[in-house]
Amino acid sequence: MATITFQGKPLHTSGELPAVGSKAPDFKLVSGKLTEATLASYAGKRKVLNIVPSIDTPTCATSTLRFNEKAAHLHNTVVLVVSADLPFAQCRFCDNEGLRHIIPLSSFRSSFADDYGVRLVDSVLAGLTARAIVIIDENDKVIYTQLVSELANEPDYEGALAAL
Repeated sequence: MATITFQGKPLHTSGELPAVGSKAPDFKLVSGKLTEATLASYAGKRKVLNIVPSIDTPTCATSTLRFNEKAAHLHNTVVLVVSADLPFAQCRFCDNEGLRHIIPLSSFRSSFADDYGVRLVDSVLAGLTARAIVIIDENDKVIYTQLVSELANEPDYEGALAAL
């Protein structure tokens, strides 16, 4: 269990992020076409998991837009934006913003949030995810993690991208 804050008040997660150097936990997320996306779906590619509470909030939208901009220049890398939002809402947001370099994936019917230790377990936000970045290499090894200490803050983009 990790502790972060939201507007200065403590929140707790269901666990810890995967350890750097460990094999990334497999996942089953839902794409905009309601198909299953797994770790194997992106085999041989580096994977940036931009984990957000809801793509429909200002900070989550900003991080999604920033990663879309950066992803256009990343070689052999996919940026997966993971949230509990329904795939329809994720796709609508991406279409409205013209986002073509990120892949939105929904955790709405999976154990992803617990498997990656990011499910919020208390407050009115219980059930959503903490804001985090997990970077996984071509061999599915975790090479970088960041749990954002204040939910309302953006992640450290430069630190994350430097890991690539």
